[in-house]
Amino acid sequence: MQTGRCEVEVLRGGIVESVHRVHVAIAHAENGLIASAGNPAHHSFVRSSIKMFQALPFVEAGGVERFQLSGEELALCTASHGGEPFHVAAARSILAKAKVTEAALACGPYPPMHEPTANAMLASGERPGRIHNNCSGKHAGMLAHCVQQQWITNGYHRASHPMQQRVISTLARWMRIDSDELSQGIDGCGLPTFAIALDAVAEGCAKFSAAVADADPAPTTIFNAMVGHPEYVAGTDRLDTDLMREAGKRLFAKFGAEGYYCAGVPSLRLGMALKVEDGAKRAVEPALLAVLRWADAISAAEHDRLARYATPEILNTRNEVVGTLRVNLSL
Repeated sequence: MQTGRCEVEVLRGGIVESVHRVHVAIAHAENGLIASAGNPAHHSFVRSSIKMFQALPFVEAGGVERFQLSGEELALCTASHGGEPFHVAAARSILAKAKVTEAALACGPYPPMHEPTANAMLASGERPGRIHNNCSGKHAGMLAHCVQQQWITNGYHRASHPMQQRVISTLARWMRIDSDELSQGIDGCGLPTFAIALDAVAEGCAKFSAAVADADPAPTTIFNAMVGHPEYVAGTDRLDTDLMREAGKRLFAKFGAEGYYCAGVPSLRLGMALKVEDGAKRAVEPALLAVLRWADAISAAEHDRLARYATPEILNTRNEVVGTLRVNLSL
């Protein structure tokens, strides 16, 4: 298959000032890779973009029923949340249901990603804790899974712990990878992260989408939580939230650090993975929306309503619009 091109251009005064190259892989659950840009086998760390797969072992083992998690709480288990008060409350609720304390969280203290919340905490003198970390929902879910399986919670974030071994075997089951040869690093929150070929991740997302279309219980439960409560997956003024809300529960999308994105469309049995070569977040959001529009996963009107992400403006210190971003996509 001939690969296409995806570049995000940064314009100032109508002149291209910078260009971000984006690698794209689009896969169908039964037909494999169907379209690509750049290098579809690009090998890089998936970071937070695969949190739906990290939550699968817990859901498959009946954790939602055991701890009576709400849809909001399960969505938070897949989240890179903003640390807004409702995010923190949901994370604390998961921990309370599992009967573990905030001290058990292995993620480090981190200010809320939601700037107004961070500013309010600063003004009140409240110091950020582990619970405010954008990954605290994922960690809380993993702690609950440890309690459910009667594993020790101490060290649950280490690659050798049964919790992370279960995640690795899950990824191997969905993403056409050999768990014994899986390249690992340490994510920002302290958990293992994995370097996987882009097309393998896209195929995993396609299989996840097909499983939802076929009403497979665990993937469907996770999908319904994410699209039913997208504000818990990200938060206010975040693309994940606004995209899933705009799409009307037709697709899931999950951002990862260093310019990574995963998405899936159950009705089309499609999965997508994107990686900006230089890691720029400002480039991956327009690229994702262009790819979704190409696949007819979102309409032109929906794309236009997400213009703040699709064609973001560049402002100077006087709050004047001095430039914009645009996507050149050929698949």
